[in-house]
Amino acid sequence: MALPLCLGISLASGAPLYSGLLAGVIGGMIIPLISKSTLSVSGPAAGLTAICAMAIVSLGSVEKFFLSVAIAGLLQILLGVLRLGGFTHFIPSAVIKGMLAAIGIILIFKQMPLIIGYDKPDFWKEELFNLITFRGFDMSGLSEKVSAGAILIACFSLLFLIAWKKWMAPRLVFLPTSFVTVLAGALLAFVFQKYVPALSLTSSQFVLLPADGFAEPKIPEFSALFSNSQIWKSAVVIGLVATLETLLSIEAIDKLDPSNRITPQNRELVAQGFANFASGVLGGLPITSVIVRSAANAEAGAKTRLSAFLHGVWLLLTALFAASLVQFIPYCVLAVILMRTGYNLARPAMIIGVYKQGREQFLPFVVTIAAILSTDLLIGVVIGVAYAIYFLVKHTYRAGYTVQERQDGSIRQFTIDLALNVSFLNKKRFMELLERIPEHSLVEINGTRSVYIDHDVLEILHAFKVKAADRHIQLVVKGLPETEVIAIH
Repeated sequence: MALPLCLGISLASGAPLYSGLLAGVIGGMIIPLISKSTLSVSGPAAGLTAICAMAIVSLGSVEKFFLSVAIAGLLQILLGVLRLGGFTHFIPSAVIKGMLAAIGIILIFKQMPLIIGYDKPDFWKEELFNLITFRGFDMSGLSEKVSAGAILIACFSLLFLIAWKKWMAPRLVFLPTSFVTVLAGALLAFVFQKYVPALSLTSSQFVLLPADGFAEPKIPEFSALFSNSQIWKSAVVIGLVATLETLLSIEAIDKLDPSNRITPQNRELVAQGFANFASGVLGGLPITSVIVRSAANAEAGAKTRLSAFLHGVWLLLTALFAASLVQFIPYCVLAVILMRTGYNLARPAMIIGVYKQGREQFLPFVVTIAAILSTDLLIGVVIGVAYAIYFLVKHTYRAGYTVQERQDGSIRQFTIDLALNVSFLNKKRFMELLERIPEHSLVEINGTRSVYIDHDVLEILHAFKVKAADRHIQLVVKGLPETEVIAIH
């Protein structure tokens, strides 16, 4: 799965083909040696293709671009050393789940053209595309690419995958379901090629690995380090986006781990930084933790970092010695594997589970999915977080206190119990409540349970003492710290 992704991302970025392969090898073999993530798989970042393409054009050469990648790696190392990698822990769980579900939905939809025989490599132009406008996917000539052979091979591969997973996988645990499915699909394509010419696939419908992929490597133009400020600007953009995508992916992958292990995020940034520095120096693309490959790794039953490391080893050996064998794999079979991964990320049971948790979880979840499908991954997550914060503010506004009202003869009694935390967002509700209390009432304000009461609220409550006396209200206050009410006049 990683091999065609590396090639497709190189093509979409406008970089040499070997750059994507090199990034995949480095991401696989260097990061597991430093990182503590057991399931994450790193490689060239599909979400950075547009940024890479623009950077190469603006810088004027791939050599300057590779220098930006190396600097971006050093910036990531600095962020990790300064322990600034934990900010994603503040992203709500509902938003992370929404991100996973959105990626799963898009992953499924993006495989549809391949299932019917689309043979262009540019379907990896962007990791995420707009499902409404189809931005990021070239639909031209799609109807002319429909292939009966590709559809049959895809359907056979899907049925084979389901059957193997249900009946054979429990008995032959040493054989990964994805590997066996790819092998079966490739064999059927070979049979069509040999004995049923009408259903045979064209060469462009198979994974294409150039024999001279590592010929004429390009290295960074170090002489331009301090003469071109655009190199530093591109490095900052690449470093920040790669950091955010990695941390979001790590956060999501940790939720897929059956053992519930948590990845040290600062150490992960250091690992990613070393890999990006090495990739840039050797002429490779930017690297991030990749949710699609990581999810496929978890689905295949990975338990330790060795799986990610061996993925890099096999990628290197395949690129060097087995290019002719890889070219027997049809794209439509890989599409089936990716569709299964997408389904697992957006499975209905998970969506129903979030719905049952209540609207406080479900609405941010749905908003995140809709935002990602309408924009892209980063903007969608930001919108999801913003909506979750709105929900938090809304409930904080409502949850400042509880009121119990009783009638004792002609006297109305009010007991106001303050919440555990009372913020300035509750000012307006407190003012409205105290203004509604009628004259000659008995009021008790109880703050003994509160851990924090904002100074603005304390001012309102203490100022109410004077108003209570003027309105003949008997006031009892418990557990409120004293504060000075400053008159502004």
